[in-house]
Amino acid sequence: MDRNQSDEIAKNESPGSRPEVALAKGVLAQAKQDLRRFQSSEDNIGREIYADAYSWVMANDFSWPYSFRNVCNALGLSPALVRAELLPRARTPWFSHSRRIAETISSSLKTSLGNTFRSDRSGGRPANRTALAH
Repeated sequence: MDRNQSDEIAKNESPGSRPEVALAKGVLAQAKQDLRRFQSSEDNIGREIYADAYSWVMANDFSWPYSFRNVCNALGLSPALVRAELLPRARTPWFSHSRRIAETISSSLKTSLGNTFRSDRSGGRPANRTALAH
């Protein structure tokens, strides 16, 4: 996408827009702001605001007039494209935590394997290693 759909909608607002369309635009703009502003929040309130916005965007609910799907329909937007626009960098807190753990494990494994292969190249097996018999 050359331009973001939600940005285009904000630019195309006409003075005669119905109030419900203006409200739908505002709800979408607020979610976009919350997802960006609180993406890396360390405090509980910021994480909660982010989680609420993330949940709203991911929901496939039509029961509430200002659900994500209904807002997209009211604005003539593709929910899939808006989600892709709003969430490309968005990560849930568990994902960020899991990623940090995976990076730590990966780094430790690289170091360990590197040390093992270096010691094998520098003159055979180290003295403290025993050969396994089959």
